[in-house]
Amino acid sequence: MSLTPIFNHRVNCDNKNNSPALRLFCFPHAGGSSYSFRSWSNYLPPTIEIIALEIPGRGVKIQEKPYQNIEPLVNAIALEIVPYLDKPFAFFGHSMGGLVSFELARLIRRQYNLEPVHLFISGRCAPQINNSKPIINNLPKADFIQELRQLNGTPEAVLNNSELMKILIPILRADFAVLENYIYIPESPFNCPISVFGGLQDREVLLEELEAWRKQTLGSFSLKMLRGDHFFIDSSRSFLLQELIQQLNVYQ
Repeated sequence: MSLTPIFNHRVNCDNKNNSPALRLFCFPHAGGSSYSFRSWSNYLPPTIEIIALEIPGRGVKIQEKPYQNIEPLVNAIALEIVPYLDKPFAFFGHSMGGLVSFELARLIRRQYNLEPVHLFISGRCAPQINNSKPIINNLPKADFIQELRQLNGTPEAVLNNSELMKILIPILRADFAVLENYIYIPESPFNCPISVFGGLQDREVLLEELEAWRKQTLGSFSLKMLRGDHFFIDSSRSFLLQELIQQLNVYQ
């Protein structure tokens, strides 16, 4: 893979500090892009630098073929972000992004002997839980769109726009393949804290599936439930960001 940046590097416009205390890498949900985190730097202190991941198939990488398996995806991301791990760093991942950030953190620990100072997981079941959900990435188009409608993450206007869906469906199929092809391999728990967030009205991820992340760390663990469905990171953004700020207060 070329060394074209796999992420969008966006710093708070008011931040004159070229030496951040911490870098927060953000990983989007299936079908999502760095756009999901476009406003975050407006809420976080200037000592925390936001780096929003842009994976192939969307945003500035719309022309690149999306991955269908997690191993090559995290390998590619690792090559790109390693030069930016010279500062303390944390990962935040929502839904698919939670799984990607977890496997990326494990890869970086194995290959570079580095760990995030904090791992934030949002709207994603613990990796060791067997996925009993039906496979949807290879469904016929109409059935696949109906599944997307049930997730409530794609606006109805987009689902009904045939031109937009022609672009989005291959990306979404690939992202769901990443999740549905995933096989968990046990490794030692992290030493860093893990903070998990869930939606009170989320029908996709159960409370006990979020609680199971506790087994992935020897450090502290917290679980907070926020108002909203699977996309509570939008509806409860203010509360979520307040929690991030509180958890990372040592770097402010």
